[in-house]
Amino acid sequence: MRILHTGDWHFGRSLEGRSRLEEQTAFVDELVRIVKEEAIDLVLIAGDIYDSVNPPAAAEQLFYEGIARLAEGGKRHVAIISGNHDHPDRLAASGPLAAKQGITIIGLPVPDIQSIGIARTGEMARLIALPYPSESRLKELLSDVAEEEVLRSKYSERVGALIRKQAQFFQPDTVNLIMSHLYVLGGQESTESERPIQVGGAYTVDTNALTAGAQYVALGHLHRPQNVKAASPIRYCGSPLAYSFSEAGQAKSVTVLDLAPGQSAEPKEIFLTSGRPLVSWKAKEGIGQVHQWLEEGRDATAWIDLEVTMTAAMSIEQIQALRKAYEGFIHIRPIYPEVEAARAAVAKADLSMEEHFTRFYARQTGGAQPEPELVRLFLELVQEKEMADSLGE
Repeated sequence: MRILHTGDWHFGRSLEGRSRLEEQTAFVDELVRIVKEEAIDLVLIAGDIYDSVNPPAAAEQLFYEGIARLAEGGKRHVAIISGNHDHPDRLAASGPLAAKQGITIIGLPVPDIQSIGIARTGEMARLIALPYPSESRLKELLSDVAEEEVLRSKYSERVGALIRKQAQFFQPDTVNLIMSHLYVLGGQESTESERPIQVGGAYTVDTNALTAGAQYVALGHLHRPQNVKAASPIRYCGSPLAYSFSEAGQAKSVTVLDLAPGQSAEPKEIFLTSGRPLVSWKAKEGIGQVHQWLEEGRDATAWIDLEVTMTAAMSIEQIQALRKAYEGFIHIRPIYPEVEAARAAVAKADLSMEEHFTRFYARQTGGAQPEPELVRLFLELVQEKEMADSLGE
């Protein structure tokens, strides 16, 4: 069977007040084209359909029309789970109607595995579909099926217990899948994009919890497409659009794979073209350089975060002229070198010796943090040097 993995659509999300509905509509059109061209049998949508629990009507309309087009009246199956941005009950309310078109929508964690027959190949998929398992949702589900020690164990262990219970229904002659929306240890986040669901590591799931015999683990939550190192194939499909400038430069995609019972998964990316890129401009030569770039047609369709170096105060008229010249400027920030230098000097003067050393070490090692023992040794050496200097040695 041919499977497509997507998620983190965030319909209804804007960018500093700019609507993304046109881009999201274009994504749905592109996705429908891909599932037809790739002869997809099963579409997995791994949560965060919407950006809020109360999405605008246009976002809901786009979602319902989109999944109907994907399913084509039951021609292919679509399985959907809620994410941490979605209202689980609201998302699943249309489940009974959707099921008639071959669409499964699961809002809250359930104890049962999903069995999905693929008519084209005659194969059966067994899917553990685990919507965003918040602490309360997980406890409520496990309270009827788990021992007391499981209920009191770490979050990751409880997720693992639930996965293993359902994985008993995996069979050698079925395609065995897991889909969830959570944060797995080792995943690379995009700051400003994902609403944190791990608090001090408490809600971080170890990859061992998801290695329960599945041929492929389809995850949502992180917006950067990525594989997670584990014993079984675990992948975040990423978001279809860049939703913050921390995602600037990321190539957006959906994941497609062919799977037969007992076969190893070899996921491949199909890159998307429907979203406007997010880029950062740093005009160190002043506002004239910005106008030159605009005349050259640089990043002509992008949303732009602009920093422009100024020797004099930027006027309202200059800002308005830039916005009139190009509607895609999201931020326009003047940078004054003298002010920045003064701030840096004050910040440097306020740093402790330990902070100075930590910053120096990070610069020398490409961002690594020194071990506490190394910091302690450095401070002891500094103290010895200062003592020696005071004694005139």
